[in-house]
Amino acid sequence: MNILVVEDEKKLAQFIGKGLEEHSFAVTVLHNGDDAYALACAEPFDLIVLDIMLPGRDGLSILKNLRARKNTVPVILVTARSEATERVEGLRLGADDYIAKPFYMDELIVRVQTVLRRTSGEQLSILRAEDLSVNLMTREVARGGKPLTLAPREFALLEYLIRSPGRVFTRSQILEHVWGCSFDPGTNVVDVCVQRLRSKIDAREAESFIGAVRGVGYRFRKMEVG
Repeated sequence: MNILVVEDEKKLAQFIGKGLEEHSFAVTVLHNGDDAYALACAEPFDLIVLDIMLPGRDGLSILKNLRARKNTVPVILVTARSEATERVEGLRLGADDYIAKPFYMDELIVRVQTVLRRTSGEQLSILRAEDLSVNLMTREVARGGKPLTLAPREFALLEYLIRSPGRVFTRSQILEHVWGCSFDPGTNVVDVCVQRLRSKIDAREAESFIGAVRGVGYRFRKMEVG
């Protein structure tokens, strides 16, 4: 899911972006209200984390104009102010939630997950393949109804592959998406992570969900994914 973070405090923006990326969100960070409004109008996002006090257009102005354009992208307002009037105004203009500075990253993550679940529908956040289920909001994975514990990289790898069953991804593509780094021909980090993931989701099954394509990379076995 793609999230736009609009925050003029660069250290805070970096902190928010890193925290969201660690939970497998794709993040775009901007520091100026005018730039953010132009991008939000031009490209689709699943959610916007929007500071109210910004250079250029302020957050409430951005929100008001997006809603005037019938843009229903979920918006979580971020504010350093404590006045109830500002929060009420934001909600009146169409904000889905708000969070006041300072805040804990865990709180923001929960609010993001809650808003996405509420606006997109819980059923859209669960991917299934046979008896394997992957909840993108709660990050819960189960096989045959039995919960599985995955490391963050394992979950990100599984999500990346299961979203496109049958499609072959190169090791370079997997590294760039899951690890956020360029491909080093000498590393086997992808292969190691795949083996660990297989050992958890395949258990004693004869056929693995994740197949290797010699000389290319990996793919999730094509089947009905709901």
